Amino acid sequence: MFLIILGIVLFLIGASAMRSESKFTPFAKSIRLVGIVVILLGALSSSVRQVDAGFVGVKSLFGKVQKQTLESGLSLINPLMDVTNIDTRTQNYTMSGVHDEGTKAGDDAIKVLTADGLEVTIDLSVLYRVNPTEAPKLLSEIGVNFEDKIVRPITRTRIRDNSVYYDAVALYSTKRDEFQGRIFKTIEVDFKQRGLILENLLVRNITLPASVKSTIEQKINAEQEAQKMQFVLQKEKQEAERKRVEAQGISDYQRIISESLSDRQLQYEQIQAMKELAKSANSKIIVMPSKGGTPLILDAK
Repeated sequence: MFLIILGIVLFLIGASAMRSESKFTPFAKSIRLVGIVVILLGALSSSVRQVDAGFVGVKSLFGKVQKQTLESGLSLINPLMDVTNIDTRTQNYTMSGVHDEGTKAGDDAIKVLTADGLEVTIDLSVLYRVNPTEAPKLLSEIGVNFEDKIVRPITRTRIRDNSVYYDAVALYSTKRDEFQGRIFKTIEVDFKQRGLILENLLVRNITLPASVKSTIEQKINAEQEAQKMQFVLQKEKQEAERKRVEAQGISDYQRIISESLSDRQLQYEQIQAMKELAKSANSKIIVMPSKGGTPLILDAK
């Protein structure tokens, strides 16, 4: 556009110099020719527009946004048109309580009230992108600063609206996925109406009040102690059962041995034992009682 305006100025200067007698009159034709060349170059350069990958070009003529968009690559357009490139890739808008972790510096976490009246702090990431076919509508109705006008306020409002249906502890533990799915559906509808596509909603962290957190930790510790005690009791029961089985086995063994041994068997075992002792180098004569009362003498020699 600048070259076109410069060319028109040069052309007018040359035309004016031709109608009047001045020091520029001899150069009037050259000035007009240069002006025409500059106008052509400006028109050519303004007619060719490049749109990078992942963007769409939104055309506007004298402030009026055109419905048709330019795809990525080179395109020929009216040189008088302005083209605004809109990023259609996935965007990440994070609201975090950690300094410099979120999109905005400082503590940007969302503080909400739960059903039991407690204040809970939520860190959240919003993954979204611009709908390419809705880019002209987005530009004409909202502008390019749609993060601060749409993404941020809608997300924070919907989270506060839905958190009142959950208790703080349930929101922190059992109802977390349900809460995330609920706010996803409500935010998705709002984004769609404004030309944005919600891809994912990530509840990164939920921070409970210190008093509630302490109560939960005490409850968890108590449950762990109870589980530990159950384990100890189960182990003791198993040990008692093992001892009972062992005692029963010993009792059964003694009963079987007692029933199977007779006097003759005991006498035979006694004789065998004495014979082994008689074979010893330290034993010479062994005297054993007999059934009839007469001792039995064994000579190792």
